[in-house]
Formats: sequence, C-alpha cells, structure tokens
Amino acid sequence: MRVTFDSNVLIYAVSHSDPRHAAATALIDRAARADCRQTLQSLAECFNVLNRKYGMPAREAYGWVRTFQRLFAVVPADGSDLEVAAGAVGRHGLSFWDAMLWATSNRAGCRMLFSEDFQDGRRLEGVLFVNPFAPANQKLVDLALPELRRR
Repeated sequence: MRVTFDSNVLIYAVSHSDPRHAAATALIDRAARADCRQTLQSLAECFNVLNRKYGMPAREAYGWVRTFQRLFAVVPADGSDLEVAAGAVGRHGLSFWDAMLWATSNRAGCRMLFSEDFQDGRRLEGVLFVNPFAPANQKLVDLALPELRRR
C-alpha cells in the first residue's frame, strides 16, 4: 500500500525533544522499506518549520530535507492538483494547504496519509487519513508499513 507523510511526522522525527520522536523515527524507518511517496509540499513545510519555528540553521534544515529526499520518491504538485484542491476546499471543507497535500498524494497513488492534522479515520476519494500516533490505529500502521521480520 502506498503511503505518504504530512510534514508533522517528518518534523517529529527530527526533533529529539518531541515526545513523538521515537515513534516518528520508527515510522520513517519502516516507510523507507515500503511503498512511500513524499510530496514536495511536505518537504517544504518541514524545512520551513525546522528553520523558522525551531530556529535550525537553513543548511541543517535542508540537510534533513535531503535525507528525506534520498529515502522517498518525491512528488511535486502540478496544475491539476491545484484545480482538485480548490474544489476540495468547498466540497470537503479542507483548508487549502491540506487540500493540496491530499490532491497531490491522491494523484501519486497514496492510499494512506499519515498526519495528526487531518480528521483521523476520514476517507476521501480513496485516501485514508490516519493519525499514526493514536494507539487505536496501530493495526492500520502495521498493514501499511509492515515491520521487518527478524530471523
């Protein structure tokens, strides 16, 4: 199953002081061995938060973004995503940037979008929004990101 991450999961994986750091890091590690696509938008948001909110130097913040770019295929938004997102704002009540993330992820074939910011459990045109830090969602996470079996 193809998945993607909202920027918040990427940020938690970088931020050692965040209580979700270990869980986010484990998700990223598992996704690196699975079918994961990362939107350019999420990478840009990650860079911006690390640099502006966390005060990380731009070079270091971009180093993290480059790490994620090496781990995952990156999907940029295109004109059709903009059109779909604009329509989704009115039809589905999403904020514009959430709608852009959803539209790009959907076009890329992602069936699960891991985020704390979307309505957990909502399915929108084939994309399921999942909070990967909610204990009730562990089975969904395991389905999308199987752990490596140890010998």
